Amino acid sequence: MPTIQITDAASSQIQKIAKDAGPDVIGIRVGVQGGGCAGLSYILDFETETHEGDRVYAISENLDLFIDKKSYLFLVGTELDWSGGLNGSGFEFNNPNVSSSCGCGTSFSV
Repeated sequence: MPTIQITDAASSQIQKIAKDAGPDVIGIRVGVQGGGCAGLSYILDFETETHEGDRVYAISENLDLFIDKKSYLFLVGTELDWSGGLNGSGFEFNNPNVSSSCGCGTSFSV
């Protein structure tokens, strides 16, 4: 079972925006970095190469999901989803490891 589950909605959105990102894009990088009012925040960015130690999971035939070693520990069991609701659209991380998050939902702690 992959570390991160990607919903069909998130996968579709990633594939749509990856088309416009350029021909060198081979997938997305998901990670965790220090910052935000709760201590940690998510990183989600396009990737053009694999880094040593990455965990790699297929999103589609031409796109992969990349996770670095440190971020892997914080993301075990996380579901990446896409919300297109009235309150704004964007990617959502449903992370079972989070013990608390900030009021705006952009940072968390474990």
